[in-house]
Amino acid sequence: MDYLSAHPHQLLSAGEIARDLREREVSLSAVYRNLAQLEAEGKARRCAKPGSRETLYQYMAAAPCQGALHMTCIQCGKTVHMAADHARLLAEQLARSEQFTLDTADTVLYGTCVDCAGKDSD
Repeated sequence: MDYLSAHPHQLLSAGEIARDLREREVSLSAVYRNLAQLEAEGKARRCAKPGSRETLYQYMAAAPCQGALHMTCIQCGKTVHMAADHARLLAEQLARSEQFTLDTADTVLYGTCVDCAGKDSD
């Protein structure tokens, strides 16, 4: 799906994608079918929207995510990868201090990105 690949750093709902593709007469059910296929192929991932039951999707084929922790801004929805060395250190610290093994490939940290934090301080 070209739309999803054009927004690799965003988490998008099927509804948002369908609304943006309305001009092309793409139905919501077609969006869901394509998202399911992309997910099955490992080209998209899904996660729950914080504080909601809504499912969000992110294009993964362009950005290798093996072992990458994702950080998602709760204000703008942008998703970025934590630097691999920082993710490794965080996972090691949790294992040592909390006796907890972090699944870095399937973990999303939610917070505020630097761009949105800058807007709040203006």
